[in-house]
Amino acid sequence: MQQLQHAARALGWDGNLVPDVDVLGTRFTAVARIRPDVHEWRLHNGWGPELNPAWFKAWSEPEHHDQLPVAAVDLIGILVPVSTPSRALRACGMLLTLAPCAVVLPGDHRYDALSMLELDYYGAGAVTTAAEDSAHLVIAPENRAAEFGSSMFGRWLLEVLYSKLLEHPQLTENA
Repeated sequence: MQQLQHAARALGWDGNLVPDVDVLGTRFTAVARIRPDVHEWRLHNGWGPELNPAWFKAWSEPEHHDQLPVAAVDLIGILVPVSTPSRALRACGMLLTLAPCAVVLPGDHRYDALSMLELDYYGAGAVTTAAEDSAHLVIAPENRAAEFGSSMFGRWLLEVLYSKLLEHPQLTENA
């Protein structure tokens, strides 16, 4: 977990690390932050995290549009540990549609220029973690989420992260 903290710091991502998020066939660590004003409103109005993905079907039903809570979490970025650069793009793949995504490589990995070029082309980032107390930014990730627009899946993921942050207030602050 400490290596992921250092990776988030190297990327300049300030938020809570939410480990072991498993979606779209990929396990990753999210860097997220609760929006205090929205959180307070939702607490006051009894609107906790909505974890049922079927509930978001209401977005496509016009008669329910006035019943959707505002997202109480900002997803700052996604960190995906990988063992080699050749696995990096597959690891970030669909996650690039949600937020900036960076792979976290071990510091002793063999540099693969083609894999790094491919990551850069698609907007994925790369960070190496050489030791327990350091990380080096190799490629800064791009935020391509706006190109793909919002989705029910992305909105549901924000609710999952909100739930995890509320359930585990001790999640690591990356400040």
